[in-house]
Amino acid sequence: MNQYQIAVIVGSLRQDSFNRQLATALARLAPTEFSFKQLQIGDLPLYNQDDDADQAAAVKRLKAEIGAAQGLLFVTPEYNRSLPGVLKNAIDHASRPYGQNAWAGKPAGVLGVSVGAIGTALAQQHLRNILAYLDVPTLGQPETFIQVKDGLFDAAGNIGAGSLGFLQHWMERYVAWVRQHAA
Repeated sequence: MNQYQIAVIVGSLRQDSFNRQLATALARLAPTEFSFKQLQIGDLPLYNQDDDADQAAAVKRLKAEIGAAQGLLFVTPEYNRSLPGVLKNAIDHASRPYGQNAWAGKPAGVLGVSVGAIGTALAQQHLRNILAYLDVPTLGQPETFIQVKDGLFDAAGNIGAGSLGFLQHWMERYVAWVRQHAA
Protein backbone atom coordinates (compact mmCIF):
# COMPACT_ATOMS: atom_id res chain seq x y z
CA MET A 1 0.00 0.00 0.00
CA ASN A 2 1.36 3.42 -0.99
CA GLN A 3 1.52 6.25 1.52
CA TYR A 4 0.38 9.68 0.36
CA GLN A 5 1.46 12.85 2.14
CA ILE A 6 -0.86 15.75 1.33
CA ALA A 7 0.28 19.35 1.77
CA VAL A 8 -2.71 21.38 2.96
CA ILE A 9 -2.68 25.09 2.26
CA VAL A 10 -5.34 26.96 4.20
CA GLY A 11 -5.84 30.45 2.83
CA SER A 12 -6.72 31.97 6.19
CA LEU A 13 -4.48 32.97 9.07
CA ARG A 14 -7.32 33.16 11.61
CA GLN A 15 -6.87 30.49 14.30
CA ASP A 16 -10.60 29.66 14.40
CA SER A 17 -11.01 29.87 10.64
CA PHE A 18 -13.92 27.91 9.19
CA ASN A 19 -11.57 26.84 6.40
CA ARG A 20 -9.01 25.51 8.88
CA GLN A 21 -11.83 23.60 10.59
CA LEU A 22 -12.94 22.24 7.21
CA ALA A 23 -9.39 21.15 6.32
CA THR A 24 -9.04 19.33 9.64
CA ALA A 25 -12.44 17.64 9.36
CA LEU A 26 -11.88 16.62 5.72
CA ALA A 27 -8.62 14.88 6.59
CA ARG A 28 -10.61 12.58 8.87
CA LEU A 29 -12.62 11.37 5.85
CA ALA A 30 -9.57 10.09 3.96
CA PRO A 31 -8.29 6.52 3.92
CA THR A 32 -5.50 5.63 6.34
CA GLU A 33 -2.77 5.69 3.69
CA PHE A 34 -3.37 9.44 3.29
CA SER A 35 -1.87 11.87 5.80
CA PHE A 36 -2.49 15.60 5.78
CA LYS A 37 -0.15 18.35 6.95
CA GLN A 38 -1.35 21.94 7.16
CA LEU A 39 1.52 24.11 5.96
CA GLN A 40 2.45 27.36 7.67
CA ILE A 41 2.14 30.36 5.32
CA GLY A 42 1.68 33.24 7.76
CA ASP A 43 5.40 33.69 8.38
CA LEU A 44 6.36 34.21 4.73
CA PRO A 45 7.69 37.64 3.80
CA LEU A 46 5.90 39.48 1.03
CA TYR A 47 7.09 38.13 -2.30
CA ASN A 48 9.83 40.25 -3.89
CA GLN A 49 11.66 39.03 -6.97
CA ASP A 50 14.83 40.65 -5.65
CA ASP A 51 14.91 37.88 -3.01
CA ASP A 52 14.78 34.96 -5.48
CA ALA A 53 18.54 34.36 -5.30
CA ASP A 54 18.48 34.14 -1.50
CA GLN A 55 15.03 32.98 -0.38
CA ALA A 56 14.06 33.30 3.27
CA ALA A 57 14.19 30.22 5.50
CA ALA A 58 10.37 30.17 5.68
CA VAL A 59 10.17 30.05 1.88
CA LYS A 60 12.71 27.23 1.68
CA ARG A 61 10.73 25.31 4.31
CA LEU A 62 7.49 25.79 2.36
CA LYS A 63 9.06 24.61 -0.88
CA ALA A 64 10.59 21.55 0.82
CA GLU A 65 7.23 20.59 2.37
CA ILE A 66 5.50 20.91 -0.99
CA GLY A 67 8.28 18.88 -2.61
CA ALA A 68 7.83 16.07 -0.08
CA ALA A 69 4.08 15.84 -0.72
CA GLN A 70 2.34 13.63 -3.26
CA GLY A 71 -0.67 15.93 -3.44
CA LEU A 72 -2.03 19.35 -2.54
CA LEU A 73 -5.23 20.46 -0.85
CA PHE A 74 -6.17 24.14 -1.03
CA VAL A 75 -8.88 25.23 1.41
CA THR A 76 -9.56 28.91 1.01
CA PRO A 77 -11.94 31.63 2.11
CA GLU A 78 -13.08 34.28 -0.31
CA TYR A 79 -11.99 37.86 0.30
CA ASN A 80 -13.56 40.56 -1.89
CA ARG A 81 -14.52 38.04 -4.58
CA SER A 82 -11.02 36.54 -4.82
CA LEU A 83 -8.45 34.52 -2.94
CA PRO A 84 -6.72 35.98 0.12
CA GLY A 85 -3.42 37.81 -0.31
CA VAL A 86 -1.63 35.45 2.09
CA LEU A 87 -2.49 32.51 -0.17
CA LYS A 88 -1.38 34.31 -3.34
CA ASN A 89 1.85 35.27 -1.58
CA ALA A 90 2.55 31.61 -0.71
CA ILE A 91 1.77 30.51 -4.27
CA ASP A 92 4.12 33.14 -5.70
CA HIS A 93 6.96 32.24 -3.33
CA ALA A 94 6.78 28.49 -4.04
CA SER A 95 6.64 29.03 -7.80
CA ARG A 96 9.80 31.12 -7.95
CA PRO A 97 12.44 31.71 -9.08
CA TYR A 98 11.38 31.00 -12.62
CA GLY A 99 12.05 27.37 -13.47
CA GLN A 100 11.86 26.21 -9.83
CA ASN A 101 8.10 25.84 -9.43
CA ALA A 102 7.47 23.56 -6.42
CA TRP A 103 3.78 23.21 -7.31
CA ALA A 104 4.24 21.75 -10.81
CA GLY A 105 2.77 18.32 -11.39
CA LYS A 106 1.29 17.94 -7.90
CA PRO A 107 -2.36 16.83 -8.05
CA ALA A 108 -4.63 19.23 -6.19
CA GLY A 109 -8.07 19.66 -4.76
CA VAL A 110 -9.66 23.08 -4.24
CA LEU A 111 -12.50 23.91 -1.93
CA GLY A 112 -13.53 26.38 0.72
CA VAL A 113 -16.28 27.54 3.00
CA SER A 114 -17.79 30.96 3.66
CA VAL A 115 -20.75 32.58 5.35
CA GLY A 116 -21.81 33.92 1.94
CA ALA A 117 -24.49 32.21 -0.12
CA ILE A 118 -22.11 31.31 -2.98
CA GLY A 119 -19.47 29.92 -0.64
CA THR A 120 -16.04 30.53 -2.12
CA ALA A 121 -16.97 30.06 -5.78
CA LEU A 122 -15.10 33.08 -7.13
CA ALA A 123 -12.00 32.56 -5.00
CA GLN A 124 -11.88 28.95 -6.17
CA GLN A 125 -12.16 29.99 -9.82
CA HIS A 126 -9.33 32.50 -9.47
CA LEU A 127 -7.23 29.88 -7.70
CA ARG A 128 -7.93 27.31 -10.43
CA ASN A 129 -6.75 29.80 -13.07
CA ILE A 130 -3.48 30.31 -11.18
CA LEU A 131 -2.97 26.58 -10.64
CA ALA A 132 -3.56 25.86 -14.34
CA TYR A 133 -0.74 28.24 -15.23
CA LEU A 134 1.52 26.59 -12.63
CA ASP A 135 0.96 23.10 -14.15
CA VAL A 136 -1.03 21.77 -11.20
CA PRO A 137 -3.53 19.08 -12.27
CA THR A 138 -6.64 20.11 -10.33
CA LEU A 139 -9.72 18.00 -9.59
CA GLY A 140 -12.60 19.60 -11.48
CA GLN A 141 -15.65 17.76 -10.13
CA PRO A 142 -17.44 17.77 -7.85
CA GLU A 143 -17.23 21.49 -7.18
CA THR A 144 -17.68 22.41 -3.54
CA PHE A 145 -19.27 25.74 -2.75
CA ILE A 146 -20.03 25.41 0.95
CA GLN A 147 -21.91 27.93 3.05
CA VAL A 148 -21.35 27.94 6.81
CA LYS A 149 -24.59 26.95 8.50
CA ASP A 150 -25.46 25.40 11.83
CA GLY A 151 -24.58 21.72 11.71
CA LEU A 152 -21.77 21.97 9.17
CA PHE A 153 -19.49 20.70 11.94
CA ASP A 154 -20.57 18.55 14.87
CA ALA A 155 -19.50 19.14 18.48
CA ALA A 156 -16.30 17.10 17.94
CA GLY A 157 -15.28 19.15 14.88
CA ASN A 158 -16.24 16.48 12.35
CA ILE A 159 -18.34 17.12 9.26
CA GLY A 160 -21.98 17.24 10.33
CA ALA A 161 -24.56 14.74 9.15
CA GLY A 162 -26.13 17.09 6.58
CA SER A 163 -22.89 17.55 4.61
CA LEU A 164 -21.14 14.26 5.37
CA GLY A 165 -22.32 12.32 2.31
CA PHE A 166 -21.40 15.08 -0.12
CA LEU A 167 -17.97 15.72 1.40
CA GLN A 168 -17.21 11.99 1.73
CA HIS A 169 -17.93 11.67 -1.99
CA TRP A 170 -15.67 14.66 -2.66
CA MET A 171 -12.89 13.01 -0.64
CA GLU A 172 -13.28 9.73 -2.55
CA ARG A 173 -12.91 11.61 -5.85
CA TYR A 174 -9.92 13.56 -4.50
CA VAL A 175 -8.18 10.38 -3.29
CA ALA A 176 -8.68 8.77 -6.71
CA TRP A 177 -7.34 11.93 -8.38
CA VAL A 178 -4.18 11.92 -6.27
CA ARG A 179 -3.60 8.21 -6.86
CA GLN A 180 -4.00 8.73 -10.60
CA HIS A 181 -1.69 11.75 -10.86
CA ALA A 182 0.91 11.35 -8.08
CA ALA A 183 4.36 10.73 -9.46
